[in-house]
Order: sequence, then structure tokens, then C-alpha cells
Amino acid sequence: MAPIGTVEPRTLLAALCLLSCCSFGWCETSRTSSSTSGGSREEQGPSSLERVKRGWVWNQFFVVEEYTGTEPLYVGKIHTDSDEGEGNIKYTISGEGAGSIFIIDELTGDIHATERLDREEKAFYTLRAQARDQLSNDPLEPESEFVIKVQDINDSEPKFLEGPYIGSVAELSPIGTSVMKVTASDADDPTYGSSARVVYSVLDGETFFTVDRHTGIIMTAVADLDRETQDRYELVVKATDMAGQMGGLSGSTTVTIVITDVNDNPPRFPQKMYQFSVSEGAAVGTPVGSVVATDADMGENTDMTYLIKEGGELFKVTTDINTQEAVVSIKKPLDFESKRTHNVVVEAVNKHVDPRFVDLGSFRDQTIVRVSVSDIDEPPLFQPAEGTIMEVQEDAKVGALVGVVTARDPDVKNKPVRFSIDRTTDQEMIFHIDPSSGAITLGKVLDRETAGWHNITVKAIEADNNTMASHSPVSIRILDVNDNPPELATPYEASICEDAKPGQLIHTISVVDKDEPQSGHHFYFDLNPDGSTNRHFTLWDVKDTTAGIRTQRSGFNRHEQNVYFLPILVVDSGPPSLSSTGTLTIRICGCDTDGAIQSCNGTAYVMSAALSPGALIALLVCMLILIVLVLLILTLKRHRKGQRMTEDEEDMRDNVIKYNDEGGGEQDTQAYDMSTLRNLYDFPDAKACDTGPDIRSLPQWIQANRVSGATEGAAAAAAADFSLFKGYIRKKVEQADADLSVPPYDSFQTYAFEGTSSPALSLSSIHTLSTTSEQDFSYLSDWGPRFRQLAGYYAPGNTDEEGS
Repeated sequence: MAPIGTVEPRTLLAALCLLSCCSFGWCETSRTSSSTSGGSREEQGPSSLERVKRGWVWNQFFVVEEYTGTEPLYVGKIHTDSDEGEGNIKYTISGEGAGSIFIIDELTGDIHATERLDREEKAFYTLRAQARDQLSNDPLEPESEFVIKVQDINDSEPKFLEGPYIGSVAELSPIGTSVMKVTASDADDPTYGSSARVVYSVLDGETFFTVDRHTGIIMTAVADLDRETQDRYELVVKATDMAGQMGGLSGSTTVTIVITDVNDNPPRFPQKMYQFSVSEGAAVGTPVGSVVATDADMGENTDMTYLIKEGGELFKVTTDINTQEAVVSIKKPLDFESKRTHNVVVEAVNKHVDPRFVDLGSFRDQTIVRVSVSDIDEPPLFQPAEGTIMEVQEDAKVGALVGVVTARDPDVKNKPVRFSIDRTTDQEMIFHIDPSSGAITLGKVLDRETAGWHNITVKAIEADNNTMASHSPVSIRILDVNDNPPELATPYEASICEDAKPGQLIHTISVVDKDEPQSGHHFYFDLNPDGSTNRHFTLWDVKDTTAGIRTQRSGFNRHEQNVYFLPILVVDSGPPSLSSTGTLTIRICGCDTDGAIQSCNGTAYVMSAALSPGALIALLVCMLILIVLVLLILTLKRHRKGQRMTEDEEDMRDNVIKYNDEGGGEQDTQAYDMSTLRNLYDFPDAKACDTGPDIRSLPQWIQANRVSGATEGAAAAAAADFSLFKGYIRKKVEQADADLSVPPYDSFQTYAFEGTSSPALSLSSIHTLSTTSEQDFSYLSDWGPRFRQLAGYYAPGNTDEEGS
């Protein structure tokens, strides 16, 4: 198939397009025979046994975008070499835009575009061509693919897609300093013509900034950009396509350039002098006032620090990091009487100085701060102000002078000062002070060993104004005198073996002395010359507050004398020299062959060091076995005692003898069987037998009731029933045996149990008085003289008669 173009009245651009189509066309014919140079082909007959393969001849088509004509735009023609113009072949297309954007004449193969095409939306279309038989609609050749490209025209203006732009540049930057880059894009085809070639220019603001024509880089055009004068600029940058030629399209954007600050301005004080006033009584650290220097810069370039160039003896300056103010405060106490006005020179200095701008001048400024001190009524001042240290001998007499404190009124009037001691610091009133002169004297005897220092507070007030008071500490050191004799550090005791050798060191003793001489302690040791043991022992002075005791002979015998008391005399160096005598107790002990002490005075002194751990364990086991045996013996004894008490409840020392016999009083000795009280008796349980219990074990009145006959047998049996008491006593005995807190052996138990009733009537006067009984108690008079008083309570009439 070969392209066939038709000459129609078109625009020049369309003609150029078609010529381009022809230049890119190509033909492909596949044959088995050779072809001539003129392009004609020879078909051999069937006898040549060669088969001819039909092929497509097609081109790459171009169509101009944005076509505005009323007729469909001719694109091109497809044709197959099998088409001999007889009209028996029809052409069809399929693919992108087939039937809608692109249509084809089925008979001629002409392709037309029916819509406006936009290359920026779609640059090419891919379609497939097919030749079919007109009658049978069968394909005559395989499908062939071809492309229709949209030819670009300059229909898109440049656009700044990232705008609006904001950039920055430091002030005082040199000419040509790069600020930022702007970029415009053009949707036209950059490979065809100059439609997409963009150039840049500045429409507004070209006085201060320029833009590179090809790269779009914005640069400074002047070197004196000053942020303090103008801190931002707005530019209008234009981008034009067609390389800026006539007819090119253009677009613009706004660029904001911010001028950043550099430290090109020094700090400046608005005033050259500031005046403040402060009281002389203001405390150290009190702020006097604040000043501030201004800086035209911004940010960290305004950070500054303040210094005092003059007058820094009494004042100091600090910088407030939040407000950048210089705060002047008091460094030392002020004194109106000494100086009333102070001039302080304060200097402000930038912290961050840019070395590029040091030639612009000094980046510091100074001002004068004048401080006026006002007068106040001040309390007295002690000299020295920090306090006084005094010394006094320990043996100083009462009333002796310790020292003198001095204070004065610092005001101009110089009023008199009165002194006193704060008694909270001297509650024992050891010291006194003269109110006028400040002389401190002793009020009591001192003792350095009790208190080596005394710290008191002296108070000074103005004579006519008690509110103006000040205090000063006074430390009084008590100087030592030698008033305590040396003593042995502890009551020393030593032990030696009987076979000790002469010269053997027994013990080392040390001495203590409560005194503290300035030259240090020096002690002298000696054995008391009156001691009888001096011939057995000697003393060795070590010369360092210690001494050693040595044996002078051998052959000690602890059976003859087992203890020696050695008196030791200790003398200090004075003055005056004082001494004391201490005693060292020396015991004579028996030792083994290795010199280890075994016993002193017949008793074991220490356990042999050769005792092995196994022997110790065996000893402990034996002790444990002994303890267990003792506990078992105690338990068995207690158990046997409980059994014996069960068998014979009355066989115990705390027997309770029960008898229900009433006699005629203390004078009646016939009513009781005394042998019964002295012998234990048992109340057997009632058994079903005729004989009954042994009548000899019962009281006499029970025996009489039994002999009286059978008529009163029931009453006697009821009276003789002591099972209730036996059960009570047995229960108490069992409780006592089970109680582990009671003694296991002989003890005294008291049982109080009344029983049910008694044959004798109640003698209670309470019961008698609380009833209206008219019982006759006249028989009480017959009971004898011992009941006469009781008979008088119940038979008052008879008593009166007897009294009459």
C-alpha cells in the first residue's frame, strides 16, 4: 500500500506538513523474485513455482493542532498494492480515535480529522489499517499499525508553576549576589521550533535586582541595600517563549525579596546621663535602677552586654536577657557619711560583632549613672564588725577583766552607745559587761575542762533610741592551767604465767590528763616506793604517755599468792606538777607448755585453743541430751503425780475436810469427833447393797440419824449423799492437774461450794428484816452468853427486860 496525496487549496503550513509526510514514507514489498531498479516488478508465471506475497505500503501521518476550518482536515491516504482501482476493496481503521476523531473513505482510503486536536493534551494516536474484500468482507491482508502525530504550534504561554516566590538576601550584599531562581514552563513541544524556548526579564524592580535571561536567577543590582531603610522588595518577573522574538507568548509572577539583618548598627544610649537615688541602709544586691541601650538591628544582632567602666567598687551591673536592660545594683554597703554621690560609667557592647563591618565604627556606647545616697538613722557599728575573740585564764578570779568591745554611732550626731549581753547566749551569767565602756568581766569561776569556749552575743544600742540596736558575736577562749592530775586510762589488769621469765613484758599502760598544756603532755612514771611488790616487777617509761610493766624475777606460785597489786605513780610536767597513783592488778595463772593460760586461782581461765570443732560439736550434743533427759524426768514425775491423785483424791496436802455437823458453840466439845478431823475419810459411791457405807467414817449426827430406825432411813440417806461434793472436788482436782500454770508439787487449793441446802435455818439478818415473818427467836436467849447480842437483835423486848 502506498500513500497518495492530493493537492488541495490549503494553508502553507498544511502543505509543509504533507511534504514532511512524504519524506518520512517508506514502502515494503516482499517478493521471492528480484525487482528492477525502476521499481517495476515482473510476475513470473505459474511455471516458475514462485508465490507473490501482497504487502501494505503506508506512511507516518502528521496533522496540525488547533485546526479551525469548517471542513474535516485531510490527514493522508492508505492504499494496498492489490487495489487495482476496480472498487472491490474497502478500507477500515481501528484504534485510538477511529470513527470519532478520524474517519476513512472505505473506497479511496482517505483519512480526515473531524475535531480540533491539541498536542498538549495528546501528542500522537496509534491506529490499525485493514483492507477487506468488498463483497465477502474477508481481510485481504493482515492488519498494519500506523501513527498519526499532532504537529505543534505556539499556543501555550510560559507559566510559573511555583509562584508566587519569596526569597531573601542579607543587607549590604555586593552586586551580583544570587538571591533565588525562578522557573517558568511551556507546554509546547520543545523539540519543534522555538515555541518552548523561554527567556526571563524584570518588569518592576529592576533598579535593585536583575534576572539572568536564560537561567532565571535573580541577583542584586546595588550594594547598599539597607534593611533599616527598607526591609522587603516586590519584583515582577516575565517569562517569554519563542526566545523573546516577536509574536512570542509570555507569563509573569511576583517575587518578594526580604532583606535580612546583619550587625551593622552599634548600640546607643538614648541619654548620656541617668540619675537614681538609694538609701544608705539598702541591703547588698538591692537594685538601684536600670538603663537600656537601643540597637537598630534585630534578632541576635541586638544582643548586648553591659559593663561598668568606672565606679565598680560599690556597684555592679547585670544584663536582663529578656529586656536587654542594664540593672545597676549595690555591690557593697553604702555609707552616707563617707560619700553621698557616686558616678558609675556603664558601657553597652554588642555580643555578636561581624568582622566585615568593624570599619563602620565602634560597636559600643557609654552612659553615666549618677547614684545619690540618702541618709538614715543607723544602728551602732562594732569594731571589728565581724566579731571579737578574747582569751582568759582558767584560774582567773571573779570580776577579772576578760576584754573590751567597741562600738560607735555611724551617724553625724554620734550618739552615746550602751552595751548589754544577750542572756540567751549566757544563761548561766558567767560574764558581765559594763554598759558604758563595754568591758567584759567574769561573773563565775571558769573550768576549761567543762567548757573550753564561750560564745556570747553583745548588744549595742543608742542611748536615746532603743530601736537602733546591733549585735556582735564575742568568742571567749578559756586558757588552760594545770589543775588536773594525770590518771591511768582504765583500771588495768594483767595475767602472767607462773613460769614467767625475768624481763618479760606484762602489760602496757597509758595515761590521760584533762588538761591541755600548750607544749603538749609529758608524763613521768614510777613505781610507788612504798609498794611491797616492787621487788617482783619493774616499770619501763616509753616516753610517749605510755609505760610498760616487766617481771623482775621468775618462779611465781599462784598457790602461795595469785594476785599482786602494783601501785604506779604518774606525774605531769606542770607547772605546777601534779601526780596520782593508779593500781595495776596482776594475776598469776597456770599455763601450758606453749604459754597459753589455762586457769587462774584454780578455775579455768580460758578454753584450750587446741579444741577442735568436732569436740565442740560433741560437747554441744551432750549438753542437749542432758537437757532432754531433764525434761523427760520432769514430765514423768508430773504424769505419775496425776495418776496417784486419781487413785487417791484425798492423798494430798491441801485436803478439804467436809462435815455437816452443827454443835452448840465453842464451849461444846462433845458435838465433834476430833479424830475425824485429823483423819482422812472417803465418801464412797452409793452402791446397791443393804449394808451401806461405813458408818464410822461419817460425822456423829449422821450416825445418830442412821441408828434412829428405818422410819427416818430415807431422810438419813438423803442427808448422807455426798456425791455432789465428791464430784465437785474431783473436777477441781482434774482441772488443777491439767493446768500447767499451777505448781506441780504440794500446793494449797481452796474450794468454796455451798451445796443444795443445810439442816440449819438461815441466820441472815438481811433476810429476816426484808420479810414480815413473825417467827419467835426467843430460843436464842437459851444459847448462852456468846449469842446474847444476837438474841438482842431478834428479841428486843427480852433485852430491855434484862437490862432493866
